[in-house]
Amino acid sequence: MEQQRNEATERLLSRQGHHNLVYNEENGGVGVGDEGLVTVSNFTSILGLSTLTAACITFGFGCAIGYSSPTQSSIMEDLGLSVAEFSLFGSILSIGSLIGAAISGKITDLFGRKMTMWILNLFYIGGWLAIAFTKAPLLLNLGRLSLGFTNGISNYLASIYVAEITTKNVRGRFTIIVQFLTGWGASFMFVVGSFVHWRTLALLATIPGLLQLLLLFFIPESPQWLAKVGREKELEAALLCLRGDKADISHEATEIKDYVESLKSFSSEGILDIFQKQYVRPLLTVAGVLVLMNLGGINALAYYSGAIFVSAGVSSMVGLITLAATQTVIGILGATLIDKLGRRPLLLVSSAGLCFSSFLTGVSFFLKDFNWWDQGSPIVAFIGVLMYMGSYALGGVLPLLLLSELFPINVKGSAGSICNVMGNFTGWLVAYYFNFLIEWSSTGIFFIFSAFSFANFILTATMVPETKGRTLEEIRASITHSSD
Repeated sequence: MEQQRNEATERLLSRQGHHNLVYNEENGGVGVGDEGLVTVSNFTSILGLSTLTAACITFGFGCAIGYSSPTQSSIMEDLGLSVAEFSLFGSILSIGSLIGAAISGKITDLFGRKMTMWILNLFYIGGWLAIAFTKAPLLLNLGRLSLGFTNGISNYLASIYVAEITTKNVRGRFTIIVQFLTGWGASFMFVVGSFVHWRTLALLATIPGLLQLLLLFFIPESPQWLAKVGREKELEAALLCLRGDKADISHEATEIKDYVESLKSFSSEGILDIFQKQYVRPLLTVAGVLVLMNLGGINALAYYSGAIFVSAGVSSMVGLITLAATQTVIGILGATLIDKLGRRPLLLVSSAGLCFSSFLTGVSFFLKDFNWWDQGSPIVAFIGVLMYMGSYALGGVLPLLLLSELFPINVKGSAGSICNVMGNFTGWLVAYYFNFLIEWSSTGIFFIFSAFSFANFILTATMVPETKGRTLEEIRASITHSSD
């Protein structure tokens, strides 16, 4: 078995730089070339539609994240909630995410990527309807918990699905665009929530789920998952659907089947497989980046940015609308650069930006506390929060992209569950305790966020590998090869 695995690994490694997809003028499709360069984009209408379908679920994820910020004061007033009760409402999203994350890998492996999307939409739409029609805190929190459960699975699912349906020359760009829609969803909540009632906003948030239910009828299942469960005819049909009817998919299909077959020779797909030697470093890297990014305060700023603006002396409406515009511009920039500069440089810039902006926001609260520079401190806070969210928009989705790239399909479910549980647990800690900690010391909490972001920068610089321009099979084969 070991010999079979090594032979499969060597075959994949030997293909690097020699076999890539090129345009074939005779059949008008995509074929295999010898120069290691892609001469035509492998974009088809079905690939675009499949990506849009995945984007619906991440847009909905952003809606859930951004909902509490513009609605905090009106929900507290209408339902008579205390600060502690609203903190529970805000943070219970992370509790639901924690539950969803714990089973995210297994449920997507068991039911497939596409069927899991069907299931999640029931929880997503049901959660928003519960919030929209609630008359008591219990149903409000249950709806938020349901949304969190959806988020815990969908954020992982969208990255995995898009990474598995795209080719290496566009994988990073497509994945970051899909995850970028999380920022758009939050921005939608920030802007529209400033003008409509919180119940109306909850009803509007069901639109992404309803749209995805419609689109799911027209997209294929993940080719890698089909190979894993032995549905080879459906695998080839899915690849033809994604690459075009006239495309030569023989090389890609063979590569996927070869690697999946090699994994069967040494893995029983148990949870402990993820702790094998070749997976320990990637697991520590991805989990570490996710944990440190969450401890850097992203959930706090996403959930309570409106309250932060008010505390700093800035108009909540102006701040949230400007924040939405900033996330949009920076997100587009990140999608443009990811397949040119690579994952690691963007993650380094993002971590450095999160570190500096948190420190800057802490300084603004320090100036405000001591009544120094009363006119300037709100401006400093405004710039700090905008820079923070912009930095997150640039690199916040990259840990999930790395999760989809670094682990083979036999342990991807276990890796996804472990990393998502750790990330969501730390996200819940920050979201729940933020309102209490900011009353303890506004300056101190942002300095703490800055320290965690600095630690993330160090971790990225020392442990995060570059995966740009390599197929998923090549990446995983090189990881396996280097550990032998």
